[in-house]
Amino acid sequence: MTLQELNPGNILKTSGSYWEACTLHAGVKLDVFSIIGNKHLTQKDVADKLHGDQKGVEMLLNALSAMGLLEKNDNTYSNTPLSSTFLVRDASRYIGHIVKHHHHLVDSWSRLDVAVKSGQPVRDSAAHTDEERRESFLMGMFNLAMNLAPIIVPKIDLSKCRHLMDMGGGPGTYSIHFCLINQNLKATIIDLPSTRPFAEKTIAKFNLQDRIDFKSADYLEQEVEGIYDAAWLSHILHGEGPQDCRKIVGKAVSALKPGGLIMIHDFILNNTMDGPLFPALFSLNMLLGTSGGQSYSEKQLTAMLSDAGVGDIRRIYFDSPNDSGILTGIVGPAQ
Repeated sequence: MTLQELNPGNILKTSGSYWEACTLHAGVKLDVFSIIGNKHLTQKDVADKLHGDQKGVEMLLNALSAMGLLEKNDNTYSNTPLSSTFLVRDASRYIGHIVKHHHHLVDSWSRLDVAVKSGQPVRDSAAHTDEERRESFLMGMFNLAMNLAPIIVPKIDLSKCRHLMDMGGGPGTYSIHFCLINQNLKATIIDLPSTRPFAEKTIAKFNLQDRIDFKSADYLEQEVEGIYDAAWLSHILHGEGPQDCRKIVGKAVSALKPGGLIMIHDFILNNTMDGPLFPALFSLNMLLGTSGGQSYSEKQLTAMLSDAGVGDIRRIYFDSPNDSGILTGIVGPAQ
């Protein structure tokens, strides 16, 4: 490429891409998509329902239309198939909670340079105890998992398993889907006490209280109780440094029967650590908010499993919107 052919367009687009993100965040925070629902509303209709300024609301609606999230005809606005599916609150595939979680991360991302220079997190730890932020995070994980679980679960054979340990299972989405597809399976979610109300509420929605229970525990600091046929570790290792990850994997393995199956689901980097893009960016997100968290490569995760006595390690690929992947392995001699 010659010097004349070089164009700063992509750089400028990336630099200002947070404008689009913040526009989406505002639309979700104000619940604009749910207000419109399946109707065609004017900016005045939306402004009245929001008790907001008509000029400001009109600007937001026009920007959301330009982004392809609303459709404008004459002076009315309606949802597109995309926004109807994912941004209307009562839609089964709603992802508004994770969008709100992303909004809560904006401040820390604006200080990424500080975190990079210091190597220390800059995110306010108080956010973890803020009820609104915690709900956005937990229910955001639920939103994402509800879209992914129907794709992932059929790829994993748990037909011979009777008891699944869902370590750091949060609202229990994967336990629910594993139990729905395996009628003889029971599951135990192990997570912090503050997570229990969200999990119990979610489990009750699927009428699985008799097959899924919740154990309050800090799996990093406390011993894991019980003996299980399979262990599911979804998106928990990226929150910890390598030493603690090995500790977690070791605890999961020690709770499994010989021949038990361990499954790690996470954002997996390639072995040169420079892609795919989302796991690479997610490492920075962990730098901003944790003392040691990061995305790990397949080679690193395989070593953690192998060192814990896990064999027959395999990668499961599936269509993921954020480049997550799964590694599975067998503990000890198969029965």
